[in-house]
Amino acid sequence: MPRNLELKIRIDNYKKTLQKAKEIGAEEFAFLIQKDIYYRTGKGLLKLRIMPEHSEFIFYNRNEAGGERWSDYLLLKINNEQRPEEFFNRIFDVVAVVEKEREVLMYDNTRIHLDKVKGLGEFLELETIVTGTLDDAKYRFDFLVAALSLDETSQIKKSYKDLIIENASL
Repeated sequence: MPRNLELKIRIDNYKKTLQKAKEIGAEEFAFLIQKDIYYRTGKGLLKLRIMPEHSEFIFYNRNEAGGERWSDYLLLKINNEQRPEEFFNRIFDVVAVVEKEREVLMYDNTRIHLDKVKGLGEFLELETIVTGTLDDAKYRFDFLVAALSLDETSQIKKSYKDLIIENASL
């Protein structure tokens, strides 16, 4: 099962954060429009990510209570012509829907996401993919946290699903 190390942080200045990422050598990878539909499940998180060109059915486990956010995940690509939203919404109970624009940059084996999330604001996410050892991934992750001057103490240890649910209850 693939694994990555993650960090999510709210950002105040999208353009400044994007510029800083480019200054350290991150390369623009993609601009995505995404709709994530989270489903009720007995363990982990289960979501359908709908994008214009295809969809992805994603299951992941992540310890939100620990210091580091290691995530194990499985991903299944789906052709949109198969109408995955209609299919999965008939099988599973929908918990939350998250709509976002995501700019993806790559630095080595780390995806840098700059997200504009409808109803929540702007965020930066790092996802360092484990390609060797966990220690190597942690080293590369820590390098980027320092290079981008991120304050790990202000990280958000929740999924967008949790933030949307909290926001709806206010």
